[in-house]
Amino acid sequence: MNEVLQKLANLQYIDSRIDELKQLRGDLPEEVLDLETDIARKEAKLNSLTEEKQNLQVELDNLKLDLQGSKEKIEKYEDQQLSVRNNREYDALTKEIEAQKQVIENAESRIKEIEKRQEEIEPELEVAENELEAAQKMHDEKSSSLDDVVKSTQEEEDKLLKKRKEVEEEIDDRYMRSYKRLRDGLNNGMAVVAMDRGAALGMALPPQTQVEVRRKNKIIIDENSGRIVVDQSFFDKAKEELSI
Repeated sequence: MNEVLQKLANLQYIDSRIDELKQLRGDLPEEVLDLETDIARKEAKLNSLTEEKQNLQVELDNLKLDLQGSKEKIEKYEDQQLSVRNNREYDALTKEIEAQKQVIENAESRIKEIEKRQEEIEPELEVAENELEAAQKMHDEKSSSLDDVVKSTQEEEDKLLKKRKEVEEEIDDRYMRSYKRLRDGLNNGMAVVAMDRGAALGMALPPQTQVEVRRKNKIIIDENSGRIVVDQSFFDKAKEELSI
């Protein structure tokens, strides 16, 4: 049982150190992901505004051509009215002239709307470009910080993960299941804790429990927290053997 307790302490020591390395990264991984999402959203907005600006210009150019075409048609129809031979032809040309005038009116109205929107869209584009640039700059800074932290900790984490796999394979499945269940259910991930001056994580242990922990011959469960309590010497040995 002494060997089992040592392996559990070793596993907890490794997991706690891996947790510490991950904490060094803090919220940087999530912040980088959030910024990537924000950048994608800002890029989509900028692309939408840019496309709208281009479409407005195309529409404006087409309307101006239509406008010129309608004016030319009106001149032609008015010239033809001077040489018609009956009222029916004159009325037909009058209808064509009125139709083209309506086209001109609609085109001029739409041109005003487009020109107004073109004035509005320029500052919107500038804001969108500035916001995207700021988000990209922030993303670069956060990514650089994350890369630095990962670079400084990755080698140690890789070694710990390799060692963890070796230790886990040496532990009986039933003990592994209990360890995983405890670790997954605790905020700090401390499934195995050391007894320090008669207490576990600051909680005093009953005298009889303290005696049993010092005997190192069975697994002791803290009735208050449900954690496995072991003698401090197991963690001292784990630190000595597993420190990287």
